[in-house]
Amino acid sequence: MERLRKRSDFLAAATGGKVPTAGFVLQARARAESGPVRIGFTVSRKVGNAVERNRVRRRLKEIVRLSAATGLSSGHDYVLIGRRAALSLPFDQITEDFKRALRRLRVPK
Repeated sequence: MERLRKRSDFLAAATGGKVPTAGFVLQARARAESGPVRIGFTVSRKVGNAVERNRVRRRLKEIVRLSAATGLSSGHDYVLIGRRAALSLPFDQITEDFKRALRRLRVPK
């Protein structure tokens, strides 16, 4: 699993499918080439100060780390956009939301 770091990769992922949840928005896009899963995290300044944004980012990273084997498809880019609610939601609920969002992205539209 690799990290997305370039702005162009984040913008490309925004053109794919989106699943909003209470604590985050999950975006996914299939790349033309196969390869490892790439994942990016972003939390805007609307969420709060740097301490709060980093806390949201750490929670999202941990969710992905714990459930990486569950449903991330190789050859895809994923972006998690943190929301303020991620600070107060129970960790178990955010984890279930992540699994549910992955299932919704896999359903053909």
